[in-house]
Amino acid sequence: MSIKIIHVGLGGWGGNWAVNAIPAVAEVEVAAVADPNPATLKSVRTKLGLPEAQAFPSLTAALEAVDAEAVVITAPAVTHVPLALEALEAGKHVLVEKPFANTAEEAATAARRAEELGLVLQVSQNYRNYPAPRAVQRMLQENAIGELAAISIDFRKWDNDLAFEEHPHYRFPHPMINDMAIHHFDLLRKITGEEAVRVYTKVKDPSYSKYLEEASAVITIELASGLVVSYRGSWVSRGAPTAWAGDWHIAGESGEIYFTSRGGPDDDPGAADVVTLRRPGGEAEPVELAPQDLFGRAAGLRLFADAIVNGTTPETVGTANLGSLALMEAAARSAASGRVEDVRLP
Repeated sequence: MSIKIIHVGLGGWGGNWAVNAIPAVAEVEVAAVADPNPATLKSVRTKLGLPEAQAFPSLTAALEAVDAEAVVITAPAVTHVPLALEALEAGKHVLVEKPFANTAEEAATAARRAEELGLVLQVSQNYRNYPAPRAVQRMLQENAIGELAAISIDFRKWDNDLAFEEHPHYRFPHPMINDMAIHHFDLLRKITGEEAVRVYTKVKDPSYSKYLEEASAVITIELASGLVVSYRGSWVSRGAPTAWAGDWHIAGESGEIYFTSRGGPDDDPGAADVVTLRRPGGEAEPVELAPQDLFGRAAGLRLFADAIVNGTTPETVGTANLGSLALMEAAARSAASGRVEDVRLP
């Protein structure tokens, strides 16, 4: 059985979803696409080979015209919750790109409404759907390195060449925290099973940064257990670039785990996933990773379809994603205030 979906938001990353992520998932069928930009709508519709009757200028128009069980939202972040609520009130399940919303309180409104209506609202936290973080999560659950002492995360990319007017990241609100670090915050919650309670962010970009807001950040995160996490991220680093999931070092009483993820080519995105385990006095040994046939967004979309058909609960269901948003929100508040900020779950 395939789930019929309406895909709304086709520009930029949304167009990439339409062409690369959604077609890989046999469990879903595109019933309609929607975007307010006529040129974008036509371009994506043509690439997908869809007739004009399946293309609409808005989600409202698509909901009125086609029969579908679910809506996939890849429109700009400020529209996520309004579109999600519209779809939910129409009786549709919803998969929404990250960040779920710009505030945790706003996200909670949609997440709780989905629960009231008995509908699935899943957030696409695609970095979870790779073999390395899944393996590390299992290792920590099995106490592979004993009591944890510290976690450090490094993310480095150079994304500072285009003219300001040509690059959407340059205008993105809190581009390091809201657009990138949110992935790492969410992975942190996944692998440790813990929530963050306090955070301190320091931002100071070089003069050559073309970003309106922070292109780099150093963030200290305190988890509920008291464990302290050190995060360093940059869009304007000339250092050796990391994979998209960053470089992770997890120190424990009886060893250290290193992992990196989401650095492989488009045709084999899990190829660069690496996990190693080093015992005191020994060499780092590779950890065998479980094979996967789908990764990232496509794997998450399959989980979404399974939740609709079989009644399972996705691990990134809306209410479960609020901790990642609350940490993101607190990190941005700290960047502005210069103070340690509490992570407040709505």
